[in-house]
Amino acid sequence: MSRTTLSSAKSGDRCVVLEIASDPPEMKSRLYALGIIPGSAIELLRFAPLGDPMQVKVGGSFVSIRKSEAKIITVDIQ
Repeated sequence: MSRTTLSSAKSGDRCVVLEIASDPPEMKSRLYALGIIPGSAIELLRFAPLGDPMQVKVGGSFVSIRKSEAKIITVDIQ
């Protein structure tokens, strides 16, 4: 298991969210609304051709997030 930010993960990685930085608060609220909360399981599916955004699977939903958003998400890669 490896602790890192979601932006450092690779395609196919399965992660558990450990924490989300509280700054900026609007971004944290958006991630919570998408279901990305501490304890949730995330699978990194793929990156856009230029590397941003990335598509992740959270629960039964497919979500695209920017690298800037992924940088504030601390995960444990399984």
